[in-house]
Amino acid sequence: MIAAAENRIPKVEDFARYEFKYLLNAERRHEVEAEVSHFMTFDGHVHEDMDNSYLVRSLYFDNYVASHYYEKIDGVRMRRKFRLRTYDRRLQPDVPVYLEEKGRRIERTYKHRIAIDPAHLEIFANPVRRGELLSLYPGVDLIEGLYFDGVRRQVRPCVLVDYVRRPYTSFYDMNFRVTFDSHLMATACNDLFPPPAANWHQANAGYTILEVKFHRRIPAWFHRVLQAYNMRRLSISKFCRGMEVCNLVVDLS
Repeated sequence: MIAAAENRIPKVEDFARYEFKYLLNAERRHEVEAEVSHFMTFDGHVHEDMDNSYLVRSLYFDNYVASHYYEKIDGVRMRRKFRLRTYDRRLQPDVPVYLEEKGRRIERTYKHRIAIDPAHLEIFANPVRRGELLSLYPGVDLIEGLYFDGVRRQVRPCVLVDYVRRPYTSFYDMNFRVTFDSHLMATACNDLFPPPAANWHQANAGYTILEVKFHRRIPAWFHRVLQAYNMRRLSISKFCRGMEVCNLVVDLS
């Protein structure tokens, strides 16, 4: 068993906000992003060599009957799921790895996350060893929640989702954020860093998912953008699209 490092338990970060999503074709994305760029700027994490974007990689947990997937599809208003998240295709010493709990309470979404030691990734992926996490991260509710979901609901890593994100933050409201997410790819696996031979599938080819994140209200200028382009809010889940394109779920419609 890997020993826990005393006094090194990372702090759990908490986020709560509203998230609205829209699906844009290439032409509409260009038009909307041109409008957004007048009022917002790139956040501090973008890479110029990636056209002011960065990679987001998420390894989602679900069970063999896809409970989290169907809760989302059925519109369950109180739900949660776990994922491991990082920002590179390879394990890098300067790129963080997080365990995140993403959930919804009525209309508001929340996220809890904790930075984890990449040396523990094998334990997160192995249900037999997952109990070791309780001593590696003692007293961390997020770790305990994953462990008990593993016991009660038999969740395990099942689908890896990659996409490219171009993020904007507001000049005037630090709590208003807009991201353009494209090049969505998914593969069925239990590893955050699978071998090169992994079988990747493309999802929403040619389309961009626009995510709007805010705490209280959308600014008036962005309301005008929504109206000008007749944009309609949709229920879009990268996790669900990943499960679908990897044939991990059955279409019940």
